[in-house]
Amino acid sequence: MLLRYFYDDKLAHASYLVGCQATGDAMVIDPGRNIEQYIAAAEKEGLRISAITETHIHADFVSGTLELAHRTGATAYLSDEGDENWKYQFADRIKSVLVKDGDEWKVGNLRIQVMHTPGHTPEHISLLLTDTAAAAEPMGIFTGDFVFVGDVGRPDLLEEAAGIAGTAEPGARQLYRSLQRFAQLPDYLQVWPAHGAGSACGKALGAVPSSTVGYEKRFGWAFQVEDEEEFVGMVLADQPEAPRYFAMMKKLNKEGPPLLNGCPLPPRLTGHKLVELVKQEAIIVDTRESAAFATGYLPGSWNIPLTSSFVTYAGWLLDYETPFYLIVDEANLLTAVRMLYSIGLDNVAGYATPEALEFWTRETGQELCIMPHVTPQQVKEGVLKGEIQVVDVRGATEFKEGHLPNAVNIPLGYVLERLNELPVHQPIVVNCQTGVRSAIAASLLRGVGMDKVLNLRGGFVEWATEGLPIERENGHG
Repeated sequence: MLLRYFYDDKLAHASYLVGCQATGDAMVIDPGRNIEQYIAAAEKEGLRISAITETHIHADFVSGTLELAHRTGATAYLSDEGDENWKYQFADRIKSVLVKDGDEWKVGNLRIQVMHTPGHTPEHISLLLTDTAAAAEPMGIFTGDFVFVGDVGRPDLLEEAAGIAGTAEPGARQLYRSLQRFAQLPDYLQVWPAHGAGSACGKALGAVPSSTVGYEKRFGWAFQVEDEEEFVGMVLADQPEAPRYFAMMKKLNKEGPPLLNGCPLPPRLTGHKLVELVKQEAIIVDTRESAAFATGYLPGSWNIPLTSSFVTYAGWLLDYETPFYLIVDEANLLTAVRMLYSIGLDNVAGYATPEALEFWTRETGQELCIMPHVTPQQVKEGVLKGEIQVVDVRGATEFKEGHLPNAVNIPLGYVLERLNELPVHQPIVVNCQTGVRSAIAASLLRGVGMDKVLNLRGGFVEWATEGLPIERENGHG
């Protein structure tokens, strides 16, 4: 038997290729949209991908199941659990088998057994793997977003991200019962989850790629809670904000995403076209680091740096129906586009390199815009007197633990939706933990014409380090 682990650190997403070397058959579990990596790995090992499966309808990335099935002709094994709202609608477009709890199939000498594990989602299944050439019992379980290393899947996403009211608490109770069943599995079974640290599908995921049933039962927090009511309260408390694009992922992955047939690149923009787009107030995303962006940027453009968090912020902020354009180094174009495609942002209409920004000045005679950054000392007096409005763009949990005096909390992903809460004529200083998210938020606010917006360099950490006043939920700190 062969097992290969694939990890996309931009999405904190783990997927797997498992193969039977005796027969040459292989299966991919929870594939991402970049299917070339699985095809290349199988070819390298002399295997053919004859099966594909996924643990559930994913919310945080575009599944590669449909694309991989079209490319390879493999059979897709898809969950038929859950209610009518969570049935795969593309199953009849490919060779597929719908499976329920207790069903099994084989990939060469490998046996896959289905275990229905609802809670994170109603249709969620986990997959027990047995190498029948070596043993009669399973060696491990692919748990998807059910059990992670040190955490469990959040049951509130259908309500928070997909907008299905009244599903969080019932999901939490389903999850509790699924965990009781999981706890009956042999301790030696390996646990292979679909996400690692940094995923919004849980709140405390470990960075270790795998675990065992026994280890999770002994040390995982969810297995230490014996009372169902207590578990429901704990699992629903302080979950991170669900990125806005999660709802779109659910829709795409249920209906079947468009086929990419590779990774098509957008056209390069001429300088004249770039100037025209600025004047049309088109969405232009500048992917340079914030320090470079601050020294000179196109009017109205947004700064979303091409870091490991680029996908998350782009998914929060960009509209799936509106074309947008990139400012990106030529060497980073493929990376940027592939990251956008991974969450279904396929409407990249064109790109220009940073060098093209000079054309704006030559063509229009106007200077590029400058993003003002300020230190805590420069704004402390105005903040403490209430003359400067502080907008904290961290998550609600971070905000509760401590924030600048009189700050209003608007997490980054909601900034454009809550502009009416911000003063028009008063100076605004935007802060986050260290200044990264606030730089993005400041570019958004300036992009809509709020020219009195400042970014707090070093963020909350720098403010606190300098011993300046902090407020907490229970009063002043």
